[in-house]
Amino acid sequence: MGPLPPPSGGMANQALQLYECLKGRGGEVILVRTNDPYRPDIVRHIKGIRALFRLIPYLFQLWNVAGRVEVMHVLANSGWSWHLFAAPAVWIARLRNTPVIVNYRGGEAESFFHSSWRVVEPTLNKASLIVVPSGFLEAVFAKWNIEAKVIPNILDLERFDASRQKDMSHNNVTRIVVTRNLEAIYDVATVIRAFAIINQQVANARLIIAGSGPEMDALKFLVSELELEGTVEFTGRISNVQIAELYKDANLMLNASLVDNSPNALIEAMASGVPVVSSNVGGIPYLVEDGKSGLLVPAKSPEVLARAAIRVLNDDVLRESLVDQGRKVAKRFDKNSVLQMLENEYRTLAGRSA
Repeated sequence: MGPLPPPSGGMANQALQLYECLKGRGGEVILVRTNDPYRPDIVRHIKGIRALFRLIPYLFQLWNVAGRVEVMHVLANSGWSWHLFAAPAVWIARLRNTPVIVNYRGGEAESFFHSSWRVVEPTLNKASLIVVPSGFLEAVFAKWNIEAKVIPNILDLERFDASRQKDMSHNNVTRIVVTRNLEAIYDVATVIRAFAIINQQVANARLIIAGSGPEMDALKFLVSELELEGTVEFTGRISNVQIAELYKDANLMLNASLVDNSPNALIEAMASGVPVVSSNVGGIPYLVEDGKSGLLVPAKSPEVLARAAIRVLNDDVLRESLVDQGRKVAKRFDKNSVLQMLENEYRTLAGRSA
């Protein structure tokens, strides 16, 4: 159970990759999509009732599937997504006596638990196993006396090309990329403000923002306000294949998120041989070791982010070291080892239920 692209968010990409990889290994897999298109389409414009048109078919499908499978794997997030999609899946699985894995991925878990623990805890206690993608979330769950097992995100290393060193003046242009959804929690505005400083000190610098979301218009206005037209490109939503192509010519990846867990965007950049400069929030320091596999800076600090970026662009030794260590980090997420970990858990739970 989980969302699928579009939009190409972290959880949607993981759900798609997990589905495709398990099928590719000979598994019989049924995907119950939590963000199916509205039917009829006109319903998506009607606030208040559109959720029912998605939720009711979802619940019927869950009930049907839970009686046919040996294990249910629920990709879960915080907030309303938990209440509407994850929690019902767990309770239906238990009603149908089917083992259920809660694969919790919400970077806002701590604040969500503080506000909603009384209703979240009973559902978590019904899960057969709780899986999280990072030590950060493992620690959050431990604060609430809930044991969680770390199984990393899936990464298909074959999609990304890290074979060559990035030329800092490839075609006489230095390409800096952002590959996050354009939402407030990812604070792309701070990246743009940092780029305004970088642009004054790095010749022929370009910022490429790959993603879509509700902040698009505000971010375009900021680019205009800072007089960065012609140096900042918004690609809009692009496919996973296009993202891999984007990284091939990228010289640096910037991330300024305010809340995060184990972001695929950073893992993919490192797998592609692209050095990373990121805000030091949530689970990111569990993923990126400051000064070793990337540089970490305080959130909402465009000046500090710019200084770190310029340092990486100007220091060949540092850059090559970050790239080398980043590749080693990315290898921990190789799909084959992660899938084997998941398959072991599936077999254990299926055997237990039998």
